[in-house]
Amino acid sequence: MEMPLRSGIDREEPFSFLPALEKEDHFNIRQAVERLREGLFDPVAVRMLTAHEERLKAIVERGFGMLDAGERPHLCVAGAYGQGKSHSLVYIQDLALQEGFATSLINLDPREVPFHNFRTVYRELMRNLRMPGANGSFPSQWKKWFQQRIKVRVELEGDLGDLFPAGMPHFFKAVLAAIALGNVSLSERERQSTKHAALRPKEFPVLLARALEGEAVPLSRLREVFKYRQVPFYKDASLSCRGSEPFLLMVQALSRLLRNIGCRGWVLLFDEAEAIAQAGVIARGKSYNLLHSLFAQDVSGSAFLYPVFAFTDDFFQRLSGEDFGKVRTRGETEIPYFELDYADKWRDLTIYRLEDLSRKEWEQLCRKLIRLHGAAYEWQPPEAGVAREMISGLDAVRTPDTRFKLKALVDCLDLVHQRQVLNL
Repeated sequence: MEMPLRSGIDREEPFSFLPALEKEDHFNIRQAVERLREGLFDPVAVRMLTAHEERLKAIVERGFGMLDAGERPHLCVAGAYGQGKSHSLVYIQDLALQEGFATSLINLDPREVPFHNFRTVYRELMRNLRMPGANGSFPSQWKKWFQQRIKVRVELEGDLGDLFPAGMPHFFKAVLAAIALGNVSLSERERQSTKHAALRPKEFPVLLARALEGEAVPLSRLREVFKYRQVPFYKDASLSCRGSEPFLLMVQALSRLLRNIGCRGWVLLFDEAEAIAQAGVIARGKSYNLLHSLFAQDVSGSAFLYPVFAFTDDFFQRLSGEDFGKVRTRGETEIPYFELDYADKWRDLTIYRLEDLSRKEWEQLCRKLIRLHGAAYEWQPPEAGVAREMISGLDAVRTPDTRFKLKALVDCLDLVHQRQVLNL
């Protein structure tokens, strides 16, 4: 419903709703305001309230173009605590989904999701994998694509050849094949025989989903799944996955597989990535090496990955102060903590540095928030007066955290709305 609200802090004049606001469902608009009130991010609010949107959009879309051209883009979003890094990542994720990319947004943590333990990182990436459009989950899209390719073949032979990207670990090839293939058909007599007594096909989807996400699954149970789903090649190589390398290889291979099934690529978004610098020196050495593989400064590979990291300046300060020649001794052998001088290797990182909003930009944001609040609760705020009251109240907020400032602005609008309802 269109409302005759007014715009401008110093003067009032009619305006029509922003086109983006008119397209949103009323429930989603109201939910966005309620999440802002709780200090949470919401995709609708991010689309409506992102500052410096054109600058951020331009640098992200340039990365999209590089990826399409076969290059290896990356982006570092840098800023202080509370300056809007998480908000920016949600904006990038929403933009990537609109542009046809699969996305995964995760929070790094030195204890729960340490970057040097890439199996844990991979598990979080898979659990948070979102596909563009409304075409279902990755396993369902993969299964549909796989079965379409199988139909055009006269018979199933070899290791399924071009259906799996080069470099994908054997374990994950077998898991993906088992997800797409159906169970072998058994007669009632066969199911009751001793040979097939342990067959529990209802467990297969759960086991395979856990295996695809990187969880530890008993190999004896998986072999049973591969056998009854007729995966022809699962015995051709070892099914073990140790260390971080298989999971990094799987991320790179999966980006190519996502490209094959119709996505433009895979955008990986790592919030609170300064956690990398908070770990011990051995863990930092492993993390820097993994980071370098994702940045791929010296490699033009074929992975369709676009990694985006949100860092505070703590990370860059730690990086500049690292002793990259540091070694430890084991007997008479010197073992370096770091494989490369990463401070030197990363001199040309693509960095999007967040800037504090000027007073004028806060005023513009207040006007957007007034319109959002008005649309959410179907009332007509006197925009000029309310905006002045919001800016005045904002001066009393001592925290630099943007989320708390937005929460304070929503609280101010709630009070004005209540006074209007009560005719005070």
